[in-house]
Amino acid sequence: MNIKSLLLGSAAVFAVAGAAHAADAIVAAEPEPLEYVRICDAYGVGYFYIPGSETCLKISGKVRTEGQWGDAYGKYGGAGTWNTGTLWHTRAEVGLDTATDTEYGALKTNAVIRWDWQEGGDTTTKLLWANISLGGFLVGKQDSQYSLYMGYAGNVANDDVIYYGPKELNQITYKYDAGNGFTAIVSLEDNKSDANSSAYGGAWQKGEADHYAPNAVAGLGYKAGAFGFKVVGGYDSIVEEGAIKARLDADFGAFKAFVMGGWNTDGDKLNQYAGSNLDGSACPVHGADCGWGDWAVWGGMGYTFDPKVQANLQLAYTDTKIFAATANVRWNPVKDLLIQPEVSYTNWDAADTDELAGILRFERKF
Repeated sequence: MNIKSLLLGSAAVFAVAGAAHAADAIVAAEPEPLEYVRICDAYGVGYFYIPGSETCLKISGKVRTEGQWGDAYGKYGGAGTWNTGTLWHTRAEVGLDTATDTEYGALKTNAVIRWDWQEGGDTTTKLLWANISLGGFLVGKQDSQYSLYMGYAGNVANDDVIYYGPKELNQITYKYDAGNGFTAIVSLEDNKSDANSSAYGGAWQKGEADHYAPNAVAGLGYKAGAFGFKVVGGYDSIVEEGAIKARLDADFGAFKAFVMGGWNTDGDKLNQYAGSNLDGSACPVHGADCGWGDWAVWGGMGYTFDPKVQANLQLAYTDTKIFAATANVRWNPVKDLLIQPEVSYTNWDAADTDELAGILRFERKF
């Protein structure tokens, strides 16, 4: 065998071995392109596209913890004792908002879940809001438009010691915004407001809990420059009575103020609307007739000293001679962190008693 034959034979062996090795090789699959989260700013800050879809999602929430001394509402605790001691309360909320563009406008959903815990009690869970909206229409659970459309009351924690209207309930609502400062709203709402039997006074107590006819709410508003005006009316189908509420706002930048008045046709029956106290237990003396009230007025002001410090005051009064005053300071040492000391005073003239209460709140939003 000569050198040439040896080289050719070796080359053939290596070629066969190489072919066999190539047949056994594992070919790696091409990597799929990585889809990064895309910002969706068409619906506001915080929205992003859900990967693989054209739906935008926003996750938000807050954690709040606060110490409370006394009770500005005058409610009785267990075994008929008035809550005059101290109480520590902690809350967590998570909000989920979605939005998708359609030929009829943005299709949106809003859900808020709340957990509460306080001394001596277990953690409670509540579905606060859950609704769907499209083209001005909203269906699902949200605060009553009798309260929400009007902007609630002042920028204080104890803003409804004098009750200004129901909150969490199911509804079908249409809101119109002309884009020139004029707005209007119409709403059919579940009459079991706040899941609180006392919110319907005598009618509920008489066994009409199976009355499923809705309440009706309608309102109009106009804002021009520094001033805004709104009026809203509500009709309760259970007790067949109505209520009306009007509000004037002034916004001069650092200084803001409002005044609001409410009147209902029968405060003894229609205590879920304006002009009444929160519920029957609000009277701080057993057996005293504090009254539900037919009308009430609220007023308040706020001043922003700088972006981190704001002070607020709210006053309220009913025809049953219940007076409530609350003042606070809202301090944001850093963005999205609130420290709020607040003090409230309530006087029940019919019961010849009063109460001083305080709150120290810490809240972080995200």
